[in-house]
Amino acid sequence: MAGNLNWTHYAKWTATVILIIGTGVNSLGFYPLGPIILAIGGFIWLAVSLAWREPSLIITNAVMSITGVMGLLYKMLL
Repeated sequence: MAGNLNWTHYAKWTATVILIIGTGVNSLGFYPLGPIILAIGGFIWLAVSLAWREPSLIITNAVMSITGVMGLLYKMLL
């Protein structure tokens, strides 16, 4: 089994852990750290989704990541 693992296996679990941590940080009100962590996890999952060519995951993670970054930029520029 271990011989069949490629980078997406490790990336998806890394991104999942990052998203769980980001959700916890975000729920505790640590701004902008929470959204930054969530965006990082989303972009990693987006890379995995693109490698898998999975449209539903590509759209979900692209929208999540872009929305997070745009929200951060909006708050920082106000």
